[in-house]
Amino acid sequence: MKLKKQKVLLVLKIVGAILLLGIVLLFAFRNTLLEKVIHRIDDKLERDYQCHFTIEKAEFHGLTNLEFQHISLVPKQADTLLCIDELKTSVNFWKLLVGDIQLGKLEINKGFIQLVKTKNGSNFDAFLRSKKEKSDNNEVNYAKLLNRISSTLLDLVPTDMNVKGFAFKMDDNGNKVIFDFNQLALVDKKLNTLIQVTSANFSEQWSINGFADPRERKADLQFFNPKNDTVRIPYLDKKFNLKTGFKSIHFNLENLSMASGELHIDGYSSIENLIINHPKIANKDVIVKKARFDYRCIIGQRFMALDSTSTVQLNNIKCHPYLSYTNETDKVYALQLKIPKMTAQDFIVSLPSGLFRHFEGMEAKGNFSYSLNFEYNNNKPKDLVFESKLIPEGLKITKYGEADLNKINGEFTYRAMDRGVAQRPIIVGSSNPNFTPLTAISPYLQKCVLTSEDPSFFNHRGFINEAFKQSIAKNIRTQKFSRGASTISMQLVKNAFLTREKTLSRKLEEILLVYILENNRISSKERMLEVYFNIIEWGPNVYGIGEASQFYFQKSPADLNLNECLFLATIIPKPKGFMYRFDAEQKLKPFEKQQNEFLTRLMLRRHLLLETDTIGQNKPATIIGPAQLYLKQKPSDAIENDSISVDEFGF
Repeated sequence: MKLKKQKVLLVLKIVGAILLLGIVLLFAFRNTLLEKVIHRIDDKLERDYQCHFTIEKAEFHGLTNLEFQHISLVPKQADTLLCIDELKTSVNFWKLLVGDIQLGKLEINKGFIQLVKTKNGSNFDAFLRSKKEKSDNNEVNYAKLLNRISSTLLDLVPTDMNVKGFAFKMDDNGNKVIFDFNQLALVDKKLNTLIQVTSANFSEQWSINGFADPRERKADLQFFNPKNDTVRIPYLDKKFNLKTGFKSIHFNLENLSMASGELHIDGYSSIENLIINHPKIANKDVIVKKARFDYRCIIGQRFMALDSTSTVQLNNIKCHPYLSYTNETDKVYALQLKIPKMTAQDFIVSLPSGLFRHFEGMEAKGNFSYSLNFEYNNNKPKDLVFESKLIPEGLKITKYGEADLNKINGEFTYRAMDRGVAQRPIIVGSSNPNFTPLTAISPYLQKCVLTSEDPSFFNHRGFINEAFKQSIAKNIRTQKFSRGASTISMQLVKNAFLTREKTLSRKLEEILLVYILENNRISSKERMLEVYFNIIEWGPNVYGIGEASQFYFQKSPADLNLNECLFLATIIPKPKGFMYRFDAEQKLKPFEKQQNEFLTRLMLRRHLLLETDTIGQNKPATIIGPAQLYLKQKPSDAIENDSISVDEFGF
């Protein structure tokens, strides 16, 4: 036993001696090794990224402290990307032995990083080029990959930091922004920053302060303007015409850890007085007073998910979202959203101002809850799941805002908007000689329009889930907004109460107003259809079926025959381009005849027409009204027609 202990002791002494010798050699040749590492980095940057990396002075102080002077990274034939006068840091010795870098202290004195983009390219192009590496995507473990990336990045964040005179600069074809770090210090896990932000439009100070512990993966930070003013975001205004700012942002990271092979990320973020202005969102500032996001994220080997215990709060509106992406045999995207029971008035007053201007001043009583379930399988698009359910409890509008839906039941004046310009007033009522009651409109026209625009109009409550599903599936498949799912109810609300502006605001208002109109029984379906026929555009400066029947056929709406009704139904999507449906001899082009035949067969199949109704259909509709002038003036096929394929009817 004694001999065995002596052998173990001898082995330990030998290992200790070798380790000590290694440390001594490492200490003795540490600067030489450092120079070789720098040359290796320079060679790699030169070879892979066509950049020249130089450090005039680099040396160790002790085993873990490093000092660098005059560091620069310059791409070939481009502006300097990085320049630092002096940098001092320390590294974790034991991490360094296994090839990892974990920074301890960091001091930077003067320097900058600048991103410059011109018409000839940028000084960071080489770093954006993807490298073609052979890899089996099925072997990627999302949890391990993201954990490794986050660990590497957090290890590069020092535990103690002091930065002076450092700047981050951007120049995107003359759109310049400079972030001057007047103060950037991390001491005893407390972060204090003072950043001077300068662009062509403004100059202001930002501050990011709070708790930061990169080793424990925790943070609690606040982002604000120390002068108690709005934080304005530069660059986006000139680049994307997006003006945005906020009072403050609070970011909290409570947990970032691996457990049972899954990466868990927990925390919350909040923002106050968020302001957004973009012509595609709304025609005025959109303001969110308070918003908060409590997130619980789980990343596994083949999936990523935002857990349903997460909460999104927008003023007084609270909802629980669930988002997931799974990449097993199929790629599956899922979204679930639940709004617990809340009062309707709380919902209305919580809507972002500027985004729902037609709801401002609206009052309601009652409660409601809402749920949404969406799932899309990339390999099974026809199996798309879209379930939207709102459960009202005594829900009733007691006072309307700018959009007074009650006006639809009486005589009112309608003014169409064309590219932001109000058109001539149209009186919707008996005092207008062109106003046509539903009973005085040809049944053929009613059937043709309903069949082409909204076959289930008299049965649905404003929306058709199946149409939404088909629309979403096609838009995902084509990766663009190529198809909508608009019902006659939605078209009526858009025309009678809203504008034609193509903004997110208008679309959201349209959805909410349609629900209110249809589900509060504000008007009968017959009256809605009657108003629809009397206000929609049927041609250039032609509004309502009374004007349209005279404009094209010099008839009253009651006397229109089947062919004339088929023509009128097919031009509704693009009425101003009706002339491109005719050839040089003023005869219908083949695609128009094909659409008419398709609609006719469909109505016969649905028993909306009898065979006797189609007698004489071989005689095409003939334009004899003022519309003839447009047929004579139109350039022949020089302008692309506005034809609609049979598929776009959406049957």
